[in-house]
Amino acid sequence: MSAQDRTHSPTSGRAAEAVIRVSGLTRTFGRGAEARNALDGLDLTVARGSVHAVLGPNGAGKSTAVRVLTTLLRPTGGRAEVAGFDVVREPDQVRYRIGLLGQHAAVDEELSGRQNLELFGRLYHLGGRAAAARADELLARFDLADTGRRAIRHYSGGMRRRLDLAASLITRPEVLFLDEPTTGLDPRGRAEVWEAVRSLAGGGTTVLLTTQYLEEADQLADLITVIDGGRRIAEGTADQLKSRIGGDRIDVVLRDGGALPAARALLARRFAEERIVSGGDAIAVDADRRQLSVGVDDRMRALTAVVAAFAEAGVEAEDIALRRPTLDEVFLTLTGQPTAAPNPQEATA
Repeated sequence: MSAQDRTHSPTSGRAAEAVIRVSGLTRTFGRGAEARNALDGLDLTVARGSVHAVLGPNGAGKSTAVRVLTTLLRPTGGRAEVAGFDVVREPDQVRYRIGLLGQHAAVDEELSGRQNLELFGRLYHLGGRAAAARADELLARFDLADTGRRAIRHYSGGMRRRLDLAASLITRPEVLFLDEPTTGLDPRGRAEVWEAVRSLAGGGTTVLLTTQYLEEADQLADLITVIDGGRRIAEGTADQLKSRIGGDRIDVVLRDGGALPAARALLARRFAEERIVSGGDAIAVDADRRQLSVGVDDRMRALTAVVAAFAEAGVEAEDIALRRPTLDEVFLTLTGQPTAAPNPQEATA
């Protein structure tokens, strides 16, 4: 289930209330010639009850922003509020209302899952019975009840992150910060964490997610803010961001690569006649893949025209596909950098 398929909608009805407000936020590290702006006038607004992804390459300022918003780091300038409280003037009020899942596990390897959650409960000043009850509730919620008495060192990567997620919810926070929560996980572990995040969103928790993984943002986020160099460079839904670099495309793979020039000319004439695209210059050719690719405004009419033109001319296609631009293409266009791919060597069993 994608973010667009979730039943809750943070923007339905009246205008959504903002639970995070960031204006002109700056954070400088170092002094003089060594000074570096990790945040350089960042603006950000997160609606209550939404999943908001902050997307950016390594060094873009994602983790610095989370550290400022969770009161772990003082900003150099600008203003930030979480749940109505200023992160500098009222840090205790902010901490009381948030949960944080960082990039690294914060659990004790020698304790069981249940013992870890009880420990977190006691650290948050819950009584013994209340901490035990909350631990049982969270183990069940994250499908860890059967493993709750097993030592963490025997957990898979996905199970550890789900337990981390459970620990961040001990106090039922209004806002949950997830800082690159699936880094180093294998595909199964990532899917487990995604499902847990969807469950939280469905229950009304506001989630601010930082990630380098485009698929993660596409799957989970109601709204995506792209940052680079410590500032916001784009914002919108996944579909809105994709539309910034063009609409739908048709990719055609021919059986015979030698037919590419003739097929390209054929499509150029057909599209010009039907005013689907303007001329042959819009049709890209990839000889190595035997592929023609073209952006179109009316996807179904264009697809029908391609099939009809090839059938009339006797051109054999191995594959014809309609596709939208990917978030990876958006990211590359906006930042000039490719996105990070998961490293199989970092994946946890």
